[in-house]
Amino acid sequence: MPHHSPPPAAPKQANNPLHGKTLEAIVTELADHYGWEGLGQRIPVRCFTCEPSVGSSLKFLRKTPWARDKVESLYLFMLREVRRTGR
Repeated sequence: MPHHSPPPAAPKQANNPLHGKTLEAIVTELADHYGWEGLGQRIPVRCFTCEPSVGSSLKFLRKTPWARDKVESLYLFMLREVRRTGR
């Protein structure tokens, strides 16, 4: 009987705050936390600085992997800050 081990990503996902989060939820939480202006200062891309909206941001981020990476990194940073400071 062959031994089946769980997929390698399984245990790590449990501690991954991005797991199960939609990009829309991430952008919405960041905009609520920093405001669009603050978001545009931290990640200076047009979708955050020029008539920002969740919809236009999602469109851009889905086509732009480097910007999406920055958004996810900022989100993880925000979660750590919130945990550390309580706000």
